[in-house]
Amino acid sequence: MSWIDRVRNGIPFLPKRQSEDALWHKCKKCESMIFAKEWAENLHVCPRCDHHDRIGVEERFAQLFDAPPERLPAPEVREDPLKFRDSKKYTERMKQARAKTGERDALINAFGRIGGMPAVVGVQDFAFMGGSMGIAVGAAIVAGIRTAIERGVPYILFTAAGGARMQEGILSLMQMPKTTVALAELREAGLPYIVVLTDPTTGGVTASYAMLGDVQIAEPGALIGFAGQRVIEQTIREKLPEGFQRAEYLLDHGMLDMVVHRHQLKDRLATLVGYLAPQESDAA
Repeated sequence: MSWIDRVRNGIPFLPKRQSEDALWHKCKKCESMIFAKEWAENLHVCPRCDHHDRIGVEERFAQLFDAPPERLPAPEVREDPLKFRDSKKYTERMKQARAKTGERDALINAFGRIGGMPAVVGVQDFAFMGGSMGIAVGAAIVAGIRTAIERGVPYILFTAAGGARMQEGILSLMQMPKTTVALAELREAGLPYIVVLTDPTTGGVTASYAMLGDVQIAEPGALIGFAGQRVIEQTIREKLPEGFQRAEYLLDHGMLDMVVHRHQLKDRLATLVGYLAPQESDAA
């Protein structure tokens, strides 16, 4: 170590250099450099091009609920039922995802008030193994729906997923009919089911609970589809329209009811719950 380094390291009042990641955020769409604080205060939406970035469970709950919500316990499920291994053990991938997100699995439920209206809200986190639908996700959706039925409130689900979880094989695909049956119970109870599709919502999730809402909402620019564009083009041997799997295209072609900016989402959900939910709800 040189004498300059020894002197510099010995001065206690010199601040540590902050990394660029702590100060700046680079927009994935327009590549503008934005102050991280400005980006966060704008609900993780680019102030230059209006790109809606992906957010996690805590950010979503903070933006949505009037006060910190009551988190609902995650159902206990059997982990790694197939003892699956590819380049890594499935259990190792789960440990990494849990360390990264701080969550047990890809879907978390909470109960609280949105603009004064009570609701159970489920949020699928793409950061947890691509939000993939496995046994735990299916069990969490069923638990969230049944809590909504018990409390007489709507169930609102924010979807974000690459599809079914390959490490659980056919067991992950069984979550499609399982969640569909639970949604039928919610409908029989006369309670609304509202879906907010966020970027991206694809695969078996789109083919099941993501498209069964009484009201279908999407965030601007969200990628929504079943198979990828290249796979579809190779199958039908035709060139597909630009942006055909984006929220705005699906709205124009009747697949969605509305595309709502993140800044207006809380108020819009409160209005919908006020219209659709039973007025005599005795929710806590």
